[in-house]
This record gives sequence, structure tokens and C-alpha cells, in this order.
Amino acid sequence: MSRILNQSKILVRRNTLILLILPFLLILFGCKSRKSQSYSKFQISGFAQGTSYAISYYAQEAKISSQSIDRKFLELDSSLSIYKSFSLINKFNNSETGIDMDEHLHKVVQRSLRIWKESDGVFDISILPIVEAWGFGVKRHSNQPTDDEIKKALSCSGSDKLHIHGRRLIKEIPCLKIDVNGIAQGYSVDVIADYLESQGIQNYLIEIGGEIRVKGRKQPGNEIMRIGIEQPSNDKDEDSGIQKIIEVKGGSITTSGNYRKYIQNGSKKLSHLMAPKSGRPINNELISVTVRTRNAMSADGYDNVLIGKDLENAFAFLKKHKGLEAYFIYQDEKGLVKDTASVGFFK
Repeated sequence: MSRILNQSKILVRRNTLILLILPFLLILFGCKSRKSQSYSKFQISGFAQGTSYAISYYAQEAKISSQSIDRKFLELDSSLSIYKSFSLINKFNNSETGIDMDEHLHKVVQRSLRIWKESDGVFDISILPIVEAWGFGVKRHSNQPTDDEIKKALSCSGSDKLHIHGRRLIKEIPCLKIDVNGIAQGYSVDVIADYLESQGIQNYLIEIGGEIRVKGRKQPGNEIMRIGIEQPSNDKDEDSGIQKIIEVKGGSITTSGNYRKYIQNGSKKLSHLMAPKSGRPINNELISVTVRTRNAMSADGYDNVLIGKDLENAFAFLKKHKGLEAYFIYQDEKGLVKDTASVGFFK
């Protein structure tokens, strides 16, 4: 914080007062310097939501515990995880007409329906029947669905059949099921960030399964935080290195890619990312999309929108959404891997 000192005219006979003030100012600024140097880096890491997480923050003392973070994840999973039989989202999926939502489910569904509308249905949380048909649900399998099975799954999906009335989430047909995995991890990052800030932490980096939110700088050196964007690999179990390193002064960065999860069908790799309208894996030139925007929930939702479009339409979508920037890794018509980004992504 900048400090403004107002200097008034001081008569010569008050020189003794100036001599008294100067040592006081030296002590004041000296205390500020020692205070900034007392900052330490604290780290908490673990496993949650089917992936790893890492939290780094800078403070004069430890302010949060791994137990408090675990409680936050349990609270989130109890609402949003299709992998927890007792979760609120599973209660909705198993219901005939709908349920009353808690705060977490309400925020995530409300934002998801807005992105569904903006994307003309490219992002759709009612896609779970399709995901299950292709073997990417809770019960995994490698059997490719028949045309009839895809048609049936499509008949049980569609966010136009979802309605919010106050805190109640209503579905028009009993077989409709939702899966918020495409946006919930980003939302989880935002919830953890809000928790850190409630504890007075203003300099942090939170990462859950590659979804990131940053605020402030490294202390005590006041250095800008830097993160790496993963280089796509042909081997889903192999760490392929870093494609780009970028400086992040604040906000969120999330990535959606089709190279980690897929079904091998002969010589073809069928992505786990599904096109809601066709009920089939997305098939375009994009390999991965990394999005920068203010909060992680929005970034997480929009990275799914962009990877569901071809490159030209993805850029057209970006132009309509201020504050949304993206970096693309794609394969050209000759099979060469290339990259490109919107103008503001690296700023």
C-alpha cells in the first residue's frame, strides 16, 4: 500500500521537532520492512475429488489446516459428486421429479444453465446418460454403444428439461440425470479461495486437478506467480512436460483436453468429451484449451465450451465474451501440432 506523507511548512525554530520526527519515520518504515520479511510460504496438499490438490499461501503464520480443507472437500462432495452415493446430486438423479438444492448445487446448476444457453447447448450438464452409455460414468466399460443406445441416452438428456424454481431443481422426465464434473472442480477452487480469504490470506495459489486460481504475489519478494501449461502426450499415463510457462497476476486458469481420458477403438481414440447434441465423442482439431478469466467456475465451464467447437467458432465465441481469454493446442490439416491464443491471454 502506498503511503502519502503530507508535509506542512515548518518554521526554522521548530527544527528540533523535525529531528524528532525523522527517527520516528525511520523506525516506522523499518518495522514495515521487517514485517514484510516475516512472511513465510505455507503449503497443503493431498488427494480429493479423484485427483490431487495443492494450496500455497503466504502469511506471517499458519492460518489453515489440512483438516479444515478436508472438511471443505467433504462438504462439496456431499453436494456435487456423482461418485458419492449419498450426495445431493445423486439424490436428484435418482428422483422422479427433483429435489431441493443446497447452496453449492444451486450455484453450480444456475451457472451451468447460463453457460448452456450462451453456448447453444455445447456445454450441457444433463449429459450423464450419454457419458454412461460410452463407459465414462461411475461404472466404467469399454463397450461402444449402439445407435439405439445413443438415441435412448439422448432422449434422457437436454438442459431444456431442467428448471429451477427458487431452491428446487425440477426435471421434466425421470430418466434425466446431471453430471457437473465439467464445472464443479473450478467451483471447488473458488470455494477454497473464498475460505482462504475469510482467514485473512491475500496471497495464494490453489490448484485442484490442474484448475488454478491465483491472488497476490509470492512473499516477501513480491514476485509474480508463474504456472506451466502441460504439453499434450500420446500416452495418457505419461507426464509430457511443459508447453508454456505464463505469469499470473490474478484470476483463474483451467484446461480441458481430450488426450488424458479416452477409449481406444482400433486405431482411433474416442475422447471422453461428449457432444451433447450428437451423443458422440467430440471430433475436431482441438487437443486442449486453456482458459483465463476472473473465477475458476466460469473458466472451467467455458473451457468445455471452447473445446467443443472448432477453432474458428471458438475464437468467434471469445469475441463475444469480454474478460475471457484462451490458449489452444490443435492439430492442423497435415497432422502437425500447433498452438495459438487470443490477444489477451499472455498479458
